Amino acid sequence: MAKLKISNTIRRCRFDADEMTQKALAEKVGVTRQTIIAIENAKYSPTLELAFQIAEVFGKPLSDVFTYEP
Repeated sequence: MAKLKISNTIRRCRFDADEMTQKALAEKVGVTRQTIIAIENAKYSPTLELAFQIAEVFGKPLSDVFTYEP
């Protein structure tokens, strides 16, 4: 079975949000900076709840921040 991949635009969203730092985003959603780094680099797929929280920080729908690629 092929591995599923979720890509994201978090880095772009952070830049558009007055160049928000990874640390600031992590604090807003209650995770570590290392978790944000891993998600941005597609090394870790966030839980659905965390994905929604991240999208909410940027005021965007989930589909604008995360994309599922089978």
